[in-house]
Amino acid sequence: MWSRNTIAYVLILFAIASCKPSDPPTNLSGENIIPKPVSVANTGSSFELTEDTGIYIEGSDELTSIGQFLSDKLAPSTGFPLPVKSIKGIPDSGNIYITTHTDDQLGAEGYVLIIAEDIIKLSAPSPAGLFHGIQTIRQILPSKIESGSIQKGPWKIPTGIIRDYPNYSWRGTMLDVARHFFSIEDAKRYIDLVSYYKMNIMHLHLSDDQGWRIEIKSWPNLTAHGGSTQVGGGKGGFYTQEQYADIIAYAQSRYITIVPEIDLPGHINSALSSYGDLNGGTIVPEEGRVSPGTLQDIGSKSKPTELYTGVEVGWSTLRVEKEVTFKFVDDVVREISALTPGPYFHIGGDEAAATKKKDYITFINRFKDIVKANNKIMIGWEEIAQADINSDIITQYWKLSKYAELAVEKDSKLIMSPSRKAYLDMSYDSTSRLGLHWAAYIEVDSAYQWNLSTQVPGIGKEHILGIEAPLWSETITNIDELEYLAFPRLPGYAEIGWSPETNRNWEEYKIRLGNQGPRMKEMGIDFYRSKKIPWR
Repeated sequence: MWSRNTIAYVLILFAIASCKPSDPPTNLSGENIIPKPVSVANTGSSFELTEDTGIYIEGSDELTSIGQFLSDKLAPSTGFPLPVKSIKGIPDSGNIYITTHTDDQLGAEGYVLIIAEDIIKLSAPSPAGLFHGIQTIRQILPSKIESGSIQKGPWKIPTGIIRDYPNYSWRGTMLDVARHFFSIEDAKRYIDLVSYYKMNIMHLHLSDDQGWRIEIKSWPNLTAHGGSTQVGGGKGGFYTQEQYADIIAYAQSRYITIVPEIDLPGHINSALSSYGDLNGGTIVPEEGRVSPGTLQDIGSKSKPTELYTGVEVGWSTLRVEKEVTFKFVDDVVREISALTPGPYFHIGGDEAAATKKKDYITFINRFKDIVKANNKIMIGWEEIAQADINSDIITQYWKLSKYAELAVEKDSKLIMSPSRKAYLDMSYDSTSRLGLHWAAYIEVDSAYQWNLSTQVPGIGKEHILGIEAPLWSETITNIDELEYLAFPRLPGYAEIGWSPETNRNWEEYKIRLGNQGPRMKEMGIDFYRSKKIPWR
């Protein structure tokens, strides 16, 4: 006579055996989509992608490009031709149909995905929404769809309706290419990974004490000299204006806005070392020797500083009394703004400890005018709230609540980047081989379990544009190390920015994230295998 436990075990084995690999998926709401959609309705069947499937576009040439992007992503693993064709009206059975439609609730980035047994229809008010919908199609196909070589099918996905749109308009990350330089190929790779999770902002930190990374034709020594090194003394590097434009065009094709940052008036040694006329009070400190009172004022001397390869902060500054300072800033902002189609220019403004407060406020007020004259919206780190900012200026909160509160008092909108929650350069734990921990150790659960609208008391959603996860590069030197710190935390930040707070739950999310492990592996992502996640 079998015991109850034995009978139960046999029944479980029978149930598992009866679920053959060929059984079609039928539960759309059970798919591991990140960010989690606003709503998913199941219809209990499946659609199969076959060698006869085509992608039919009704709309502009831009939509055709989006359709081709989908074809290019699905063809390598399926081996199917997946031709992209224009059409008026619904195509025949077995195909994918992409079009636009009007729906005010979906906003500028939402979409509707209808999957029936005979057709997939993706529609949105804008091309950006269609692009986001394509990422969802990729995520509900088997993970091997991301392989670069032909894989065995079948290619079935569950039927149903997904209606989806973002909770916040600003969903981004920042890449510091100044401490360590990252190539064009690395930047594009990161853009691809960011767009996969429906993020729409890539903030590039283009200058710091250790390196100047963007060509300025009116000040050529910024890159010739200031871009020649990096943390640890490597060879550094920089983007020519043509290369920068190439990165921007690539980001635009993924519906990502590039936000350039030139950090002012501090974090500026790479410029001071390139042009002595800009200098007048900074001596590069010995490594590890920076503390209040150790900096020396060398008065009005116009002597270039030495190149710097350390990681200390807060010791370099521009000089407010030198008019050449503002000619320099005006030229830099003018040239970069002319190259950048996006509406934003980030002036930094953080950790200017070597700048007197009165001078600092004067700097920010003048930078504001220069940025506005170049038809850009100024963004600055939270310290800029001390100056005469207003609703035309965006403030990026990273550490002190008092500055976030001050910014809101002055009607400035906030980008939320709290260092103890959202800094991708923070180590996961004390055993992590990369990263820092001055703000916190940030494991994957800690990175996910917080809300933008409750981070600072008294500051709600109406004051917040969205989230940005900065990745400072003191400890990383290549794309694999970048990915190790960004993943798997980045998908969680994407979900914080996209999905409604009431629709998020850590216990449920960690299952979806764990099930994305094979997908990230297929994509070649060097992600951290956190013990907090039940990896599949």
